[in-house]
Amino acid sequence: MIHEILPVGALQCNCSVFGDELSREAIVIDPGDDVSRILAALAKHALKVKAIVITHAHIDHIGGAHELKRLAQAPVYMNLNDAGLQAMLATQASWLGMRAPENVEIDAPLNDGATLQLGEAEFHVLHTPGHTQGSVSLWIPSERKLVAGDTLFAGSIGRTDLPGGDGQQILRSIHEKLLPLPEETTVIPGHGGLTTIGREKQFNFFLQE
Repeated sequence: MIHEILPVGALQCNCSVFGDELSREAIVIDPGDDVSRILAALAKHALKVKAIVITHAHIDHIGGAHELKRLAQAPVYMNLNDAGLQAMLATQASWLGMRAPENVEIDAPLNDGATLQLGEAEFHVLHTPGHTQGSVSLWIPSERKLVAGDTLFAGSIGRTDLPGGDGQQILRSIHEKLLPLPEETTVIPGHGGLTTIGREKQFNFFLQE
């Protein structure tokens, strides 16, 4: 499985490009900005986008989705509990002092328990609300990888002081949905460096009983 992580945009959101070597199909997760860099990564591996996945509707994760959808002609998946947050893109842009991106049409809901297929690999959707109400994580058993969005970070958890945030809920999501995964699972957070489930269970201050 091809996997490139591209920190994109002013807030350096980790955009993941997963590609299947046989079908040359790809899933792009969180194209927040810098679509030209994402397209260059796809072209480097001769990949065609099968699906665009949004882990949550904060502007740094969804900001480039409209442009990527237009250029790649691929459907966009998002949990619809974040529809209200998505409708606030112009407001979110004003918080950061940036121009609002064009809003993307969501083609399919990303519901808990759903599965996306890429070659032989299955991407399992885990609804992990707390950072936002529609936050999801994607667990890829064959790769032992978890794309956590802004739910879990190396040594930290997602902030809950923005609209839709809930501190108790994010902890419940992490403890019930993420920490039961195998300890060797590599965690790709929405920002910053990689970690593992085992490392976070042992050392993450926010997750200690």
